[in-house]
Amino acid sequence: MIEIAISLAVIGFALVAILGVLPLGMSVQKENREETIINQDATVFMNAIRSGARGMDDLTNYVMAIRIDATQYVNNTPSNLVPVSSWYSNSSVAPQYLLDSGSRIVGLLSTPKYLITSDNDFVSNSVVAYVRSLSGAASDKFPQTNAALQDLAFSYRMISEVVPYWTNYYNPSWFNTNGLSAAEVVARSNLWVVTRNLQTNLHDLRLTFRWPLAKGTNALGRQVFRTLAGGVLTNDPPGQPLFFFQPQTYVKAP
Repeated sequence: MIEIAISLAVIGFALVAILGVLPLGMSVQKENREETIINQDATVFMNAIRSGARGMDDLTNYVMAIRIDATQYVNNTPSNLVPVSSWYSNSSVAPQYLLDSGSRIVGLLSTPKYLITSDNDFVSNSVVAYVRSLSGAASDKFPQTNAALQDLAFSYRMISEVVPYWTNYYNPSWFNTNGLSAAEVVARSNLWVVTRNLQTNLHDLRLTFRWPLAKGTNALGRQVFRTLAGGVLTNDPPGQPLFFFQPQTYVKAP
């Protein structure tokens, strides 16, 4: 009996240790699963934006809404303290711009961070997409119509930033020609032309993912992906809030 009691005590201590480690293991597994899904989804979105994709209509099943907050700057000073928010969703309830095609989603996500309106005036845009994960469990995916399962599906916020080359990669003082010789002025002028062409044909694309998206929770997870997108970024068609990269088209800066 004494030996049995000692054996039960040893087993009890072992079980306590196992039960203590189990929640930690489940948490690590959950984090690994979420990061794997984010890595897979990021590849899809980055390739779609860089290539100016027009036919990825399957994105309409996963991108629930896109919000763009625009702040107008006049003489490099914000003219509106509260950004103007524009909502785009796949809901038919009073939509501003229905997300009924993949080209609209990619076009909105390609909205440039800065839209220059004049020499010292520009609009600063903040683009945020609310996405239900593209990869992951099949039970969470379209055509799932169970609202409860849809709410439990892994979802996240994706912040898209498209910034011209020049804002990160050169110092304006390089082009100061005061007191320089004629040869130095020519050299710096050539550098200016090259840089102008680069800023027209090369952009820095950054996607920031924050999760979870559930109500009442803080976005603890965060991953950032960056790449360069080559080609002209155009507003197409004109008059609509859509922008697309043309990776096979390069032009001289105006």
